[in-house]
Amino acid sequence: MSDKAKLVLGDKTIELPVFTGTEGEKAIDITKLRAETGFVTLDSGYMNTGACTSAITFLDGEVGILKYRGYSIEEIAEKSSFLESSYLVFYGKLPTAAELKAFEERIASFDDVPEGIKTQIKAFPKDAHPMAVLSSNMVSLSAFYHDLCAQDLTPAQKDTAIAQLMGQLKVVAAYAYRHSQGKEFVKSDKSLDYCSDFIHMMTGDKNVNKDVAKALDILLILHVDHEQNCSTSSVRMVGSSKANIFATISAGVDALWGPLHGGANQAVLEMLEEIKQSGKGYEAFLAEVKDKNSNSRLMGFGHRVYKNFDPRAKIIKVACDKVLTTLGVKDPLLDIAKGLEEVALKDEYFVSRKLYPNVDFYSGIIYRALGIPTNMFTVMFAMGRLPGWMAQWKEMVEQPGFKICRPRQIYTGDTKNTYKDIKSR
Repeated sequence: MSDKAKLVLGDKTIELPVFTGTEGEKAIDITKLRAETGFVTLDSGYMNTGACTSAITFLDGEVGILKYRGYSIEEIAEKSSFLESSYLVFYGKLPTAAELKAFEERIASFDDVPEGIKTQIKAFPKDAHPMAVLSSNMVSLSAFYHDLCAQDLTPAQKDTAIAQLMGQLKVVAAYAYRHSQGKEFVKSDKSLDYCSDFIHMMTGDKNVNKDVAKALDILLILHVDHEQNCSTSSVRMVGSSKANIFATISAGVDALWGPLHGGANQAVLEMLEEIKQSGKGYEAFLAEVKDKNSNSRLMGFGHRVYKNFDPRAKIIKVACDKVLTTLGVKDPLLDIAKGLEEVALKDEYFVSRKLYPNVDFYSGIIYRALGIPTNMFTVMFAMGRLPGWMAQWKEMVEQPGFKICRPRQIYTGDTKNTYKDIKSR
């Protein structure tokens, strides 16, 4: 393939550079398009637009590949931990034993939040959505840590930022849950690993089942990064203005909150609840889904990016089955979920359309089995995605040619109106 692409605009032909990524992805570089032609591109939803180059995550939705820094998600999920994979995406390499220990200890050192943040959490209504509590308190941290609000952070400050936010987001999430239950906050325990400590802070029980903690750890690993999705792009967009890191991460939380993004696993449980309340059973529900005249939608199956299967779903299904067996949970919603999975995986209608269970389907089931309320699901997603947001932000601000994001538009409004005095309108 030529390293140039030709674009013909009327009687003018220009050449545009062709850029090739390390995994063979091809892109046409239109950086100078407007300057040379006066034209811009129109790409609703940025479906065909590469907004940046990145060395963090590679995914191929056609064949179901996901890699962090060149390591397959299958290998990372099997051999790594959430904190080690967080180190990997942020620093670009796997840590030594000493580096990982120091990283874990540094995160654990941020085991609480200022009293003002605790007061703010308690000021929310108990039925407040925990994502509202998380988002507002993430940005509120900027009022307490002025040193991390500088326009350009030093390498040492970036080290602090990743550890502090991973430590304190966990605390805010757990406190938000405890407040919603009308219970006192539970102090973090440094002797516990990250996931066990979070479960302990939510439940008050230090005797956390190892299989349960491991399942949560794997879930967080699978959510660490997913290249330029809505929330990650929001982090890059807001961070490009040199907004402080707390405001930048809060923007990611807000974008993740949307039901078309991080709210997908919550939608799965809401679907299961609807099936249960209707009393019609999952077989009848699946028949409705296949009926083009029905409004029923099968949540947790298929994916915007993955056109074959979601590689994360295969991994988490194993952990899901293990957790359900370990806990011996008896829950009609989980029974409905198992039925949907079994039938849909064999039904030609869903198989031919490649509507396989995705990570949101299984993560919702696991959270349900752990007793985590539905409105906390997206908070769990945010915990997992935080290191990816931080890595993407760090990569962006350190890249040569860094500049504020400023997309173009094609104006389609009125061209000329004459102002009328308010008395004559």
